[in-house]
Amino acid sequence: MISQWLVSNLPSWLLLLGIIVFVTGGAILVQKVVRRRFPSLKGDEHNDVIKFAFGVVGFVFAFFLGFVVSAMWGQIGDADGRARTEGSAGVQLARNSMVFDQPDRDNIRKALLEYHQAALVEWRENATGSSSADADAALTRLSSAFEQVQARTDAQKTLLATSFSNLDSLSQARTQRVLQASTDVGPPWSLWAVIWLTSALMLLCAIIYDVQKPSTHYAMVAILGVSSATSGRPRRRWNRSSGSCRSRGLQPGVSRKTGICRPAGAVLSR
Repeated sequence: MISQWLVSNLPSWLLLLGIIVFVTGGAILVQKVVRRRFPSLKGDEHNDVIKFAFGVVGFVFAFFLGFVVSAMWGQIGDADGRARTEGSAGVQLARNSMVFDQPDRDNIRKALLEYHQAALVEWRENATGSSSADADAALTRLSSAFEQVQARTDAQKTLLATSFSNLDSLSQARTQRVLQASTDVGPPWSLWAVIWLTSALMLLCAIIYDVQKPSTHYAMVAILGVSSATSGRPRRRWNRSSGSCRSRGLQPGVSRKTGICRPAGAVLSR
């Protein structure tokens, strides 16, 4: 779909700016035509009817918009939690590997770096609802690297057991992230249709409302157009985008030792 291509390939700020210019500019253009061709749309009685209609439509618009915001905010928190779990588990794997012998530590570091690179590619593929076979293979190699560890001391045995638990958490978080990316599509189009319809009706009420001073009328329509554009613009699927390093709570940088994303404030042991 065109909307999916737009939200996947254009920066959010550019997409929002384009929608604002299109909606607001179109509303002002329609207003200009209406003021010239329909001069009879004026008077106190006319404005009383428009005020009533605007109040009803505005209430419906606010109700459904609040519902959408609440639903999408829940998706953000859910996806953010999974991203934090996956990133934190990776950091703990890197920390725990420091107690193992050098060959085992090198194998784990290499496997973590491979998984990091494969996960970055997969996160971009999640934008289309798909997963990556390379990420599956990288996760398998990471698991094999820990299975090949020769634990000699009690500390190594303890941290090896902890590492398997963290590896399981990382694997589960990735599975949930991939499944969420393919199933969560946000609010249904029927709900978006109601929001767009009520937005258009509010703009129409503002356009045909009788204001004697043109500059004031144009300003009113422009403000309402910006409001409608920002509330009804296409959204990125939060669960697909929050898996990146820039997800809230994950720093955009990577660990110099492991190359994996790290939670805010995390410091890898040397």
